[in-house]
Amino acid sequence: MLTVDDFNFNGKRALVRVDFNVPLDKSTFAVTDNTRVKAAVPTIKKILADGGSVVLMSHLGRPLKKLKDDGTIDTKKFTLKHTLSEVSKLLGVAVKFASDCVGAETSELASKLQPGEVLLLENLRFHKGEEKGEEDFARQLASLGNVYVNDAFGTAHRAHASTAIIAQFFPGAKMFGYVMANEIKNAERIMQHAEKPFTAIMGGAKVSDKILIIEQLMLRCNHILIGGGMAYTFFKAMGGNIGASLCETDKLDLAKQLLERAKQSGVQFHLPFDSVLGDKFDNDAQTSISDNMSIPDGWMGLDIGPKAVTAFSEIISKSKTILWNGPMGVFEMEKFAAGTKGIADAIVSATSKGAFSLIGGGDSAAAINKFGLADKVSYVSTGGGALLEYFEGRELPGIKMIMS
Repeated sequence: MLTVDDFNFNGKRALVRVDFNVPLDKSTFAVTDNTRVKAAVPTIKKILADGGSVVLMSHLGRPLKKLKDDGTIDTKKFTLKHTLSEVSKLLGVAVKFASDCVGAETSELASKLQPGEVLLLENLRFHKGEEKGEEDFARQLASLGNVYVNDAFGTAHRAHASTAIIAQFFPGAKMFGYVMANEIKNAERIMQHAEKPFTAIMGGAKVSDKILIIEQLMLRCNHILIGGGMAYTFFKAMGGNIGASLCETDKLDLAKQLLERAKQSGVQFHLPFDSVLGDKFDNDAQTSISDNMSIPDGWMGLDIGPKAVTAFSEIISKSKTILWNGPMGVFEMEKFAAGTKGIADAIVSATSKGAFSLIGGGDSAAAINKFGLADKVSYVSTGGGALLEYFEGRELPGIKMIMS
């Protein structure tokens, strides 16, 4: 696996695919969580320290899916210029900005870069060729550098122009940045070299989103802990009354099959005993606690309850390897955050005693960051969907094209 550590960038112009798809304040468009930008900084600084220059390319949101009423791109909302000051601050360099990611003006800006300088391109997804993986668009991007570095794990599962197709134009000069290298190393540690007992904590809304990863984990884990909205589909399948809780009624048979498969595989499959209920999906809701087989009509489970937190924490405390993907409840609302916070605290405690803990991107990463615990676990992934697909055993185009 070729990484930036294996290359001297002196006199080179590195075209670096980063993931600056960061959350922004809805009114000021200021970056509200700079985790992904901070993650890319070591790769960029390594290139600059070698005496190279850097052209950064990224996407932000889905601008072509969210056009304005007149059918045009909402450039005010989706411009990467919103990230420019944050990138400059974290790098300690006055980063230049190109108003497009291709074209004559952009090519000129790139060609004039001096060693130690950085240019940020406008949103790749302003062009249809990016998500369609068009070779001609990839070729235009490739002309902006003479070395290609992919450091955007969050998009590694997409065969887009800038993440996969572009690599063919850099034979012998394509490699991973530190983010990608670390993501692969830590994911492989979980899936191939996990020290036992190995506990996986699965949360989120839907069983259907986690079927494949649960099946893979059953081959490797000692314990699988289930929380979040997906748990109520299992309770419904077991004949429980789940009130107004989230349920995938078309996945009840699947839930039964997964429970049976867990028994056959020998993995211990744990569902939460109780839930914190709300009478509506709102932080101002009235709350109650109930066991999950007899939730009253009109009430919905919005977080795992205190008995579940205690039981899950006990299992986590005895684990040597921990994978967490998906929150235990609606942690964005303070009334329903205690379960997710309790699990996060348990993971931190286990990590302090020597366990290896990987937080699986997406909402799990958002939660661990919200609670200020990111530096107290072993690794926080920057990729949600990409990490899931990697764990599901799928081939990720962004990785394959660098390795080939």
